[in-house]
Amino acid sequence: MKTILFILSFLILLVVEGNSQFSQTVTSADVRFLLKQIEQPIVGSNTAKQSIDTIYFNQQIQFQKIEGFGYTLTGGSAALLHQLPSQKRDAILQDIFGQGQNALNVNYLRISMGASDLDAAVFSYDDLVAGTVDPDLTKMSIAKDLERLIPILKEIKAIQPNLKLMATPWSPPVWMKDNGQSKGGHLLPKYYATYAQYFVKYIQLMRAEGLTINAVTIQNEPEHGGNNPSMLMTAEEQTKFIKNHLGPLFKNQGINTEIVIWDHNADNPNYPIQILNDSIAKSYVSAAAFHLYLGHESALSKVYHAHPDKKIYFTEQWTGAKGNFAGDFMWHMEHVVIGTMANWSSLVLEWNLANDPNFGPHTPGGCTECLGAMTIDGSEIKRNVSYYIIGQVAPFVPRGAIRVETKSVNPQIQSIGFVRPDGKKVLLALNTGKECVFTIDFEQKKYNFTLPEKSASTIVW
Repeated sequence: MKTILFILSFLILLVVEGNSQFSQTVTSADVRFLLKQIEQPIVGSNTAKQSIDTIYFNQQIQFQKIEGFGYTLTGGSAALLHQLPSQKRDAILQDIFGQGQNALNVNYLRISMGASDLDAAVFSYDDLVAGTVDPDLTKMSIAKDLERLIPILKEIKAIQPNLKLMATPWSPPVWMKDNGQSKGGHLLPKYYATYAQYFVKYIQLMRAEGLTINAVTIQNEPEHGGNNPSMLMTAEEQTKFIKNHLGPLFKNQGINTEIVIWDHNADNPNYPIQILNDSIAKSYVSAAAFHLYLGHESALSKVYHAHPDKKIYFTEQWTGAKGNFAGDFMWHMEHVVIGTMANWSSLVLEWNLANDPNFGPHTPGGCTECLGAMTIDGSEIKRNVSYYIIGQVAPFVPRGAIRVETKSVNPQIQSIGFVRPDGKKVLLALNTGKECVFTIDFEQKKYNFTLPEKSASTIVW
């Protein structure tokens, strides 16, 4: 009898240890689970219904190193955060950027150089009286950013010391453009050198505030001139600007900020390829960035395979006022998170961090339906779908993690895997159908997990 009890106790201990080695965090399309940690993630093979699929996790085959996850902190987002009571603001910033239990550990933000369309008004850092110019940038100032954006960034940086920043212009000062307007138009060739200096001076002014700009993109959505602000820029123009002006100036000034090209949709991978085919321009470029309003994420692989020595970034995807949690969550997890990283992206950024109940602030002619990760109504905060999209991956896959091979047969379950710098393994599994059990096959051991209907599970061991 004692022998039997000892064996039973030993078997129970094995089950407990097996479970304690794994964690499973779930968000479901029907919102029954919102970043919910499952207490006993492993399903015993003798009691589980048959697994519908096996995912083979092979850490020996490795791909890109992960840079991070996050959002765009628009000027409007910063203004909404800034007006919160300080205690409430600190609490929500801790939730998003902190590294403690239940915090998202967001470690990358995109910000605008001057106004984006989600600022209350259009501005650049060198706005002048109509008909005047400032080729030496003597009047350039980041004073408007000092009002709200920079104070919020400093608070975030205190919470998340590993924060990286990518800066993106929506438009240069209008006196540099051929149409003299904030909307559309092209950069005048005679101001290419001045605009390169504009980038350098911006980076230096931010550095003086204690903020490092880790990357810049040349132009937000350079084929979309209908936004306010915006600017059109062909691949040839972007090549000349980088090759003859920005790249050499960065080098001469000792600027280590990454130069990132394209920053637009996956329907035109030939644009970044054309720039990278110029060997001199390519020597200054670090990465190509994508959005997914048009095209398919497989286009990212086309650019990677054409120039495998350059990184791929995913820098923007909105969730909109007319969307719904279920549809947006499932689509973004499939295409933006799993899809882009499976196609070599090392960075995943959703669009704006916060909006008000009327989807503002925005410029005249800016986006009127952009739904932030949070809706801030006075001092009240509501978490929206992109909070959970990024929350399903950012806390579990830190910078420096490496994507590894996962294989499965059943298209109902899509997956992507990582090995972290601390040696732990991460599997992100998306169940697009009914509740099921699936099996992870890792180093010739098999573990069964339940996936709720239409849900994402992040499993760490």
